[in-house]
Amino acid sequence: MRTSPMAQAVLHDGWGELILSRPDRKNALIGPMVADLQSGLATLLSGGAKAVVLRGAQGVFCSGLDVDAFAEDPAPAWRASWPTDWAEWHRTLYRCPAVIVCALEKYAINAGASMALAADLLVVGETATLLVGEAALGMLAPMNIAWLRLRTSEAVAAQLTLGARRTGAADLLRLGLAYEVVADDQTAARASELAATLGGYRGQALAGIKAALRAGRPEGGEAVFDAVQSTGFVSAAPGRVAKT
Repeated sequence: MRTSPMAQAVLHDGWGELILSRPDRKNALIGPMVADLQSGLATLLSGGAKAVVLRGAQGVFCSGLDVDAFAEDPAPAWRASWPTDWAEWHRTLYRCPAVIVCALEKYAINAGASMALAADLLVVGETATLLVGEAALGMLAPMNIAWLRLRTSEAVAAQLTLGARRTGAADLLRLGLAYEVVADDQTAARASELAATLGGYRGQALAGIKAALRAGRPEGGEAVFDAVQSTGFVSAAPGRVAKT
């Protein structure tokens, strides 16, 4: 197991776990955490993982950006490179040859939602929710939009991004964004079971299928991560979502 203050990479036989580990902040994101996630994923891939469970520590996936950390004055050094680092993390997830299985427990909010949508297979707890709520805060949502453009129709993407309301497990399944809905206390276990099964597949079929699914897209599909950041509109600073 590779452990850092903000991410854990746990390698199993043919699969691994990448765990967001800031439970005191509901696994909210800051720059150094993204660097730890990058390093952790690289460790799992170099160890031969064919499937990776992406989950949060202590039964919560991710509450989004750490608003307090982003509002610090003076700004922390990592703030200057955040947009580039965050977009590069999503490119890494897109390029990842291993199958990403996300265990969505409790909630995935804004930036956290974009990582859930990045998963190839999304396992959702029955009362968990996903919120792409940036519009209500005056923020743009480039990584959420990028993944929704890759995963679904413009109509569904508009419902999630413009509606800016919480989407429950049943609706995520109905919209084709969730792979499976399970009991809340079985979410992480089911995601791990699925990853272990995939990790036992022979050869390079999983990586080959992922590559084939993306073949023929402009620049292999990665162009969308630049396109969604080049609209000319200005985003507000990170803010807190309303509790519902």
